[in-house]
This record gives sequence, structure tokens and C-alpha cells, in this order.
Amino acid sequence: MEIKKSPKVDLRKNSGLYFVIGLALVLFISWRAIEWKTFEKNYDYETLTVEDEEDEVIPITEQIKTPPPPPPPPPPAPQVIEIVQDEEDVEETVIESTETNEEEIVEIVDVEVEEEEEEEDVPFAVIEDVPIFPGCEGVKKSERRDCFQEQMNKHIHKNFRYPEIAQEMGIQGRVYVSFIISKDGSITNISMRGPDKNLEKEAHRIISKLPLMTPGKQRGRPVRVPFSIPIIFRLQ
Repeated sequence: MEIKKSPKVDLRKNSGLYFVIGLALVLFISWRAIEWKTFEKNYDYETLTVEDEEDEVIPITEQIKTPPPPPPPPPPAPQVIEIVQDEEDVEETVIESTETNEEEIVEIVDVEVEEEEEEEDVPFAVIEDVPIFPGCEGVKKSERRDCFQEQMNKHIHKNFRYPEIAQEMGIQGRVYVSFIISKDGSITNISMRGPDKNLEKEAHRIISKLPLMTPGKQRGRPVRVPFSIPIIFRLQ
């Protein structure tokens, strides 16, 4: 009688599966064994070194005996003071009083103070004695004012010269000139006011050529006399 095997109990049926599972299990255990790490325990020990204490050397001091101080010197003998009689007479200085006696008469000397003469400007129109222009010396006193004006106009016409640059630019007008006839008869403090600097410059040149005059007088004393005159520049 032949024995029949049951297919359910056949071990060779799943042998391949069991082989794979076993192989995987072996590989896993081998991998964990390789990756396993062990740590060594290190113990640190501190060493304590004890230095040998050196023996302290105590120096031996020798006691020095100081000699006793010398005895104090004896006190000095007292000085003998001789009293000398002063036979010389001392002259007394008498200080006289500086106060004046009421009976004495003090003379007071008058000091003359020279008064400084103030420079007074007297206008030409009101001065007593007008300045004398050269050429008017022989004229009567009442006619000297008119003679001065006439000689002044002659001087301006004689020395008049129209500036070329003013002619080219067509500049014309009136220049007002003022000056002072000083106490010595000279011309000072010339000032101009006009429409153009070239015309003013020419007017200054004309007045600066005025001759030395006889100064004007007020109450018999020479004074400064202001004078003004217009100079007309007109193109023909």
C-alpha cells in the first residue's frame, strides 16, 4: 500500500520563502554587529604634588652697642655790658610849618591867556573887504566886488578848454564849482558838481589856475571867504 502525501503538509512548498526570510535575518544581524560601537571609560586622576618646604633661614643678628652720648657743654659765661655815657649833643631838626600867616599878603599874578582865533568863514556877498583879484588893486572899494566877478569870468574864458571825449559823446551842461579863498589869498577846498566827470575835471583845472589874491577882511582881520561860480559847457 502506497503512502499519499498531503499537499498542505508539504514542507518543500514554502522552502524558498523561508530561505529568503532567513537570509534577510542573517544580513540584518550581521549589519547591526558591524555598526555596534563600544566606548571606553576613561578616568581622570588629578595628581597633587606636594613641594618640599624649604627650611626658613633665620639670620643671626648681632646686637650693636652704641656708645653713650657725650656730656653737654658748660653754659657760656654771661657777657659784660658796658654802659657808655653819651656826651655828644644831638641836634634837633625843627620842621617849620607850611601854613601861611594870616597877616601875610599873597600876591596873585594875572596870567594872560591867549585866545585862539577861530577860523571864521565869511561869505563873499556880506564880507566887508572882498578879496582883491590881481588887476583890481586900484579900483574903488565899492567897485571891487564887480571887478572881482569880471576878472573871474575873464580867467575862465581864457583857460577854458572843452574836453574832447565830452564833445565826441555829446555831453554838455553846467558844473557848479565852489572853493575858499584862504587867509593868505590861496585857493583851497575846490569841489565840483556836474553832469559828467570829464566836465568836472576840466572845471577843477580852470579854478586851480587862479592866481594868488589879496585875502578878504572882516573887522580888519583876514578871514576865509567861500566863493562859488557855475561854469557852462555848451556845444556849438
